[in-house]
Amino acid sequence: MLGYGLAVGAWLAAFLLRAGLADWFPPGFPYLTFFPAVVVVAYFAGLRPAILTSVLSGLSAWWFWIGAPGFDWSVATGVALGFFAFVVAVDIFFIVGMTSATRDLEEEVKRSTALAHSRDLLYRELQHRVSNNIQVVSALLKLEAGITSDTQAKRVLNEAATRTALIAKVQRGLSDADGRATPFDEVARDLCADALAAAAREDVVVDVRDGRLTLTAEEATPVMLTMLECVNNALEHALPSRAGRIEIGLSEVGQERVLEVRDDGQGLSAGFDLNKTRSLGLNIVRGLAGQLGGQFLIEPGHPGVRATLTYPRQES
Repeated sequence: MLGYGLAVGAWLAAFLLRAGLADWFPPGFPYLTFFPAVVVVAYFAGLRPAILTSVLSGLSAWWFWIGAPGFDWSVATGVALGFFAFVVAVDIFFIVGMTSATRDLEEEVKRSTALAHSRDLLYRELQHRVSNNIQVVSALLKLEAGITSDTQAKRVLNEAATRTALIAKVQRGLSDADGRATPFDEVARDLCADALAAAAREDVVVDVRDGRLTLTAEEATPVMLTMLECVNNALEHALPSRAGRIEIGLSEVGQERVLEVRDDGQGLSAGFDLNKTRSLGLNIVRGLAGQLGGQFLIEPGHPGVRATLTYPRQES
C-alpha cells in the first residue's frame, strides 16, 4: 500500500508541476515532469506502482497536453503515446531489474557472511576441542610417568607428555580470539618463556626476531616443535651452566621459509654428526623436517651453534 501511495503521490506532484509550468513549456513536452516520477517510483516502490504511475501520467498528458483537449485519437497522438510507453517501459525494466539484482546481491552477501561466521565458529570450536583432547593425552602420560618405577621409562613418558602438551598449546595458539592467524613471534615468545621457566634459567635471554609470518595448521606443529627442541638443546648442551643468548627467526627466501635458532654457547662437540645422533629429540626434528618436505641442519655458529630448518612455503 505504501508503494501505491507513493505512486499516486509522485504522479500528482508531477501533474501539478506540469500544470503550473504549462505556460512556460513549448509544444512537444507533455511528459517532461512525468518521467522523473516514474523513475523515482520504480526505484523505491517496484514494478506495479511504477506501472500505475506510468498509466496515470500517460492518461493525464494525453487528456491535457497532447492534441486537442480530451482523448485525441490522431496518428500524431498515437506516436507520442507510443514514445512515452517505450521510454517508461525501458526505464522501468532497467531500474526494477537493477534494483532487484542489487537486493539479491545484498541478500547473497548477508548469507555468505553468515556462513563464513558460522564456519569460523565451528573451526575455532573444533580447534579448541582438539587442543583439549591432546591436553588430556598429555595428562595421561604424566600420570603414567608418576606411577612407574622405571627411571628410563619415567623420563621417556615425561618427555612425551611435554611434547604432547606443546602440540596442544600450538594448536590453541594458531589463531587469536577473533579468529585471526597468530604471528610466529607471538607464539614463539610464549613457548620460549615456558621453556626458560621450566628449566629455571633466568640467566638466558631469548630474542625472537623477524617472526611476523603466520603459520598454516600444517606447518605450525613441526616448526614449533623444531624451534623448542633447538632451544632446549641450547639450554642443556650449549649453555649448561652459564649465561647466554639464543636468537630465533623465521624468514621467507623466495619460495622457502627458513627457521633459524642460534646460540652463543660452547659449540658443537667434536665428531658430532646429525645423521648418526642417537638423540630422540633431534631424530624427531629430522622426521618433522621430512614431513614438511624440508631439511634440518646443525652447524657451527662462530660462536655457538646455528640450527636451521628450511622448507617450501605452505599455501594458506
